[in-house]
Amino acid sequence: MEYLQGPASSSAGCVLCCECGVPIPPNPANMCVACLRTQVDISEGIPKQVSVNFCKQCERYLQPPGTWIQCALESRELLTLCLKKIKACLSKVRLIEAGFIWTEPHSKRLKVKLTVQKEVMNGAILQQVFVVEYVIQSQMCDACHRVEAKDFWKAVVQVRQKTSHKKTFYYLEQLILKHRAHQNTLRIKEIHDGLDFYYAQKQHAQKMVDFLQCTVPSRSKSSQRLISHDIHSNTYNYKSTFSVEIVPICKDNVVCLSPKLAQSLGNMSQICVCIRVTSAIHLIDPNTLQIAEIDGNTYWRYPFSSLCHPKQLEEFIVMECSIVHNQKAVPGAGVRSNKHMLGDVWVQKTSEMHTDNQYFCRTHLGHLLTPGDLVLGFDLANCNLNDEYANKMNSHHVPDVVLIKKSYDRAKRQRRRNWKLKELHRDKETMDTDDERQYQDFLEDLEEDEAIRKNVNIYKASTIPVESDTDDEGAPRISLAEMLEDLHISEDATGGEGASMMT
Repeated sequence: MEYLQGPASSSAGCVLCCECGVPIPPNPANMCVACLRTQVDISEGIPKQVSVNFCKQCERYLQPPGTWIQCALESRELLTLCLKKIKACLSKVRLIEAGFIWTEPHSKRLKVKLTVQKEVMNGAILQQVFVVEYVIQSQMCDACHRVEAKDFWKAVVQVRQKTSHKKTFYYLEQLILKHRAHQNTLRIKEIHDGLDFYYAQKQHAQKMVDFLQCTVPSRSKSSQRLISHDIHSNTYNYKSTFSVEIVPICKDNVVCLSPKLAQSLGNMSQICVCIRVTSAIHLIDPNTLQIAEIDGNTYWRYPFSSLCHPKQLEEFIVMECSIVHNQKAVPGAGVRSNKHMLGDVWVQKTSEMHTDNQYFCRTHLGHLLTPGDLVLGFDLANCNLNDEYANKMNSHHVPDVVLIKKSYDRAKRQRRRNWKLKELHRDKETMDTDDERQYQDFLEDLEEDEAIRKNVNIYKASTIPVESDTDDEGAPRISLAEMLEDLHISEDATGGEGASMMT
């Protein structure tokens, strides 16, 4: 406690304190500091210990009456919150300075050093420094209550795809992680043919639907169910459901287009191969290398389906391959792919090596295939095509074999893979053998297709694989320049329970 400037004194000498008689410089109260301290306490009425509510789950502080805000320790925002707790008491004094005193992060204590001034006896201005201690009390916020309850939700987004392969879902999962589109979800539940996203607010669910429609070809519809109605305030409580259906086409599917759609795409062949699914369906004609993109609206106007099940893929061996040069363009044809080369190929099934059965086909993989290579494809000559448009086609226009992709040794590719992907935290059943196979197919697609890889965050693996001379060098790989460092923060580094207060 100390005196500050008061009215100017007329004499430059000393006067005696009116209480104890000690000589002091003249001041308006004519009292020394020790006697004045016994008479006046300007911090009286200001609480020296205050409680602050803190949510451990989301690491936010309660700003009365009902706002939760994010604050770092010893930040300006936290200091403002602390001063507002005693704002009414500070109205009788003048606040000069406020600042934090360091405390152990695990102590659940915050100490604020305050410097205040107040006019006391006969116009003397007194300044005093004192400390207010804030006790951190744990309290779960409403948003975290809803998360812990798990069954409390206001809106759900049901994403479905009626197909047997999950490649599109694996790709969609990586897009959601990259753009953090799942940050407002209360719960993510995996079911047989899709995912369910639960939200506490309808606006968050609508935002998720908009994100899905921008990233994958899909269509959506919504409905709502009345839960309760307050007739006095005329308020309604609804639960909303958004249904998003993704087109049932995946990468490496062989499809048969309707004649009208094929003609509108530049007189493409009706039999096409899906090379990727992003915000549109990307198709290629294996006979002419003509490519086309079909968005969601076009697909639902002219729907088509996959001709063969992914399990019907068969392994062929290339007996002969010749590149087709100077392919004549069909009048009205569309854009041709520059990343593929047209090839005439003779193949034979690896399961029929003891026979003389060979198949001739034209493929878009001419730049990859050489005699002796293994390639995966569909045998359309010996399968039952149950498709509306394929059954109406001239049999001479339906190829015997459609080659999909070159085959590599999967075990060697897994052994030398030095990268990984992150996954969504969701309620799911145990991954079976078929799901694991489909996930490995998706990882191989990332290695083979740079266009898909650009939209996915790929991280370096924690363990570096040991390569041997016997590993297949022909399989495509992801370069280190395309990988990100995966950051792990250990809980021990922050000290357990008390570390949840740190941001």
